[in-house]
Formats: sequence, C-alpha cells, structure tokens
Amino acid sequence: MNNLPKICLGAWAWGNDGTFGNVLTEEMLKPVFEEGMKLGLNFWDTAYVYGMGESEKILGHFLKNKNRKDYYISAKFTPQCAGMFGNNPVRNMYEESNKLLNTQGIMDFYWVHNPVGSPRWIKEIIPLAKEGKIKHIGVSNHSLKEIKEANEILAKEGLKVDAVQNHYSLINRSSETSGILDYCKEKNIIFFSYMVIEQGALTGVYNEANPFPKDSDRGRKYNPLLPKLKIINEALEKVALNHNSTISEIATAYVINKGTLPIVGVTKIKHVEEAYISSQIVLSSDEIKHLEDVADSLNLNTIREWEKEMK
Repeated sequence: MNNLPKICLGAWAWGNDGTFGNVLTEEMLKPVFEEGMKLGLNFWDTAYVYGMGESEKILGHFLKNKNRKDYYISAKFTPQCAGMFGNNPVRNMYEESNKLLNTQGIMDFYWVHNPVGSPRWIKEIIPLAKEGKIKHIGVSNHSLKEIKEANEILAKEGLKVDAVQNHYSLINRSSETSGILDYCKEKNIIFFSYMVIEQGALTGVYNEANPFPKDSDRGRKYNPLLPKLKIINEALEKVALNHNSTISEIATAYVINKGTLPIVGVTKIKHVEEAYISSQIVLSSDEIKHLEDVADSLNLNTIREWEKEMK
C-alpha cells in the first residue's frame, strides 16, 4: 500500500443520483479522468449505489483499455442494496461492480459501506478476500466499537481491517475525537477521509448570495449553515494566501497533514488540479491549530442522514 497516491479521486457525483444537483455525462467526465491519470492520481473510489451502477459504468468505460497495474480501485458493498442481489448479496454485488468497472476480477479496496447488518457482511466478505478477489478489506461509516468488532472477526481467519473510510473534515472531526484515528495508526490501518471539502461548502464558492442548488441534498444541508461557513472559509482563505493556494486546497491539505488519505470528488479538470496541489502543501502546526480553533468555535453539525456522529 506504500505506492498509493496521497489522494483518492471520488466518482460519487458521476452517478447523477440527485445528491449534487447536477447532471454529468461520460463526455464531460472523460477529460477529468484523463487529467487524474496524467497527474499520477490513479486511485479511484466509487460504489454500485452511486446511481445504481451509473458511476461504476462510466468509470469502467474509462478503465477498459488501461493496464490493470496502472490504477487502484476502491468499491463498496452497500447493505441497503443487499435485497437486489439474491441469496449471496456480497459476492453478487462485488461481481456486478467488477463487471461494470472492468477491474479484471480484483478490487484493491472493497468496503462494507456502513454497519447496517454488520457483522454479517464482514463474514461474507472473507471468502472473496481469501480467493484473492479483494486485496484490502475496508469498513466505512463505522464507529470505533464496530471497527474493533470487524477486526476481531477477520483476525479469526488470518485477515484484518486494512482501511477505514469515514466522513472527516475540518468541521467534522468526530472520527478523531472518538479515538478512531489513533486506533488506525496503532493497527496500521489507512484512514480514508471523505467529504473533506464538505461537498463544496469548504471552497468559498457558495455563500448567501450564491447558495447551493436548493433542490439538492447538499443545498438542504448546507444552505442554512452559510453564515457560519463564511467564517471558516475566511480563516481558510488567510492560510491559503500563505501558500499561494485556494480555500479548497487548504481544506484538503488539512486532512492530509492530519495523517489521512482523502477521497476528493472530481467533476471538473480544475478539481483534479487542485487535488494534486493539495497533496504538495505542508501546513504548520500553528496553522492547523488556528483552523481547528475557528472551526470548533462555530459548533457546526454536518453529519448527514446516512451517518452518525462517531463517539
């Protein structure tokens, strides 16, 4: 796992499932994919549930003619979709994702997307790992107790949790305060942070004069928070000036400097370019403390409907 890029590029929005309030075509996304590969950001995260196969289908078209050694793929088993996949939902969803993604029978990371029904799904992922179809097992949106439980189950089969993927950003640090980050370091588990720019809230692009699309999930969550988001974005902007960078680049650099591997959603070439720049930024301990102090003072709650606060 030492050869992984510092950033994983996310294809959640590629599924056009209404979360982001936009419609993206394969033609629009192909240059985004190519820019990522060109910059060495060859690690891609998706899931069947993102548009019920649409995200994986688009990404799979781009990967079809690529050498399998030239990229890494992260995909997920989503418990809420289990009923669509017969009597062996983990294997069947894995096989469907593999077919759509053209990953030649190997997932670099395969996740139990959330703890609904766990630990059943952890047990059912074990045969795929033993068959060499999954290189690294991950759990997403799991609490510290649930992560430990998964690790205990896997240890009995000579396996382990290799990765944890949770919502983690400057304004949602519950995976840190709950001890999850420390546990991951202790157990040599990669912590993947998602929603590091809070679906655009930590970019400075959106404000009360230019709100999120009101008919989108993110609009309903973040538009009421825009006055407080202005304050944290102003703090990020001051740090950005020190590094000749942007607000979103600093928000992403923050989670990298905290020892996590961010999943950054990309729908435009500039998103890929900013992700690359973020991976090169080193923040001082004073800058990190200042940003955290401002964020903590705002007491923002950006936990989404599919998540829980980690305790």
